[in-house]
Amino acid sequence: MTDAVPSAMSVAAVAYAMLCVFGAAVVRGFSGFGFSLLAITAISLIVPPVVVVPSIFLMEVAASLHLLPSVWREVHWRAIGLLLAGCLVATPLGVWLLATVPVPPMQMALGLVVLAAAVLLARGYALHAMPGRAATLATGAASGLLNGAFGIGGPPVILFFFASPAGVAAGRASVIAYFLGTDLIGLGFMLRQGLIGAPQLWLALGFVPALVGGVWLGARGFRGMDQATFHRWTLRLLMLLAALTTAQGIRSLAV
Repeated sequence: MTDAVPSAMSVAAVAYAMLCVFGAAVVRGFSGFGFSLLAITAISLIVPPVVVVPSIFLMEVAASLHLLPSVWREVHWRAIGLLLAGCLVATPLGVWLLATVPVPPMQMALGLVVLAAAVLLARGYALHAMPGRAATLATGAASGLLNGAFGIGGPPVILFFFASPAGVAAGRASVIAYFLGTDLIGLGFMLRQGLIGAPQLWLALGFVPALVGGVWLGARGFRGMDQATFHRWTLRLLMLLAALTTAQGIRSLAV
């Protein structure tokens, strides 16, 4: 670790960070999402966010590249193309909102909207057909808006696939492919801003064993699970992420 990473991290702090990465990676391998928010929320308690966030993006890309070959044939590529197009168009607007609008109220609103959508899905709401071009582009735009404003663009796309008739396997595979695209876009912006250097690379490399082990374990758990159980766990995870996002907004508002 270098000067931007605490050089005097105790053994307990390193073990805590490794455990956080491993746990978030298990969730990522199992569901296809959730790694960034879980890992950033936990590790930023002991490592500066300017180091954590780019490092997590690097690990997200590694996780997606690890998972993508096994799910390639199940990805809904037509929807992914439209979603990424909408995301690219709307991300600058999200960045503008980040620079001009107070973040805590927006985080709270995002958390409550995602929570309400997850509850609707849990109560049986579902689409009878895949959304059309306009709805898919709009979903990608909503994702880009949130990604630019908070670095959390996943919820609209997760809800898009898990409310659709695409099926659990196709939904999970498509979410994995989509996140690879958005993470590469995010890394491009970070490189342009000079946010990725030796500290971020060393931190990401140090967590690779925990990342690989967690993703492998999570993916193995998915293979042995039926669709109904997976759907229930996915909704529970969405609710947890929504609660964490809302809590972050409340905590920031209180500071």
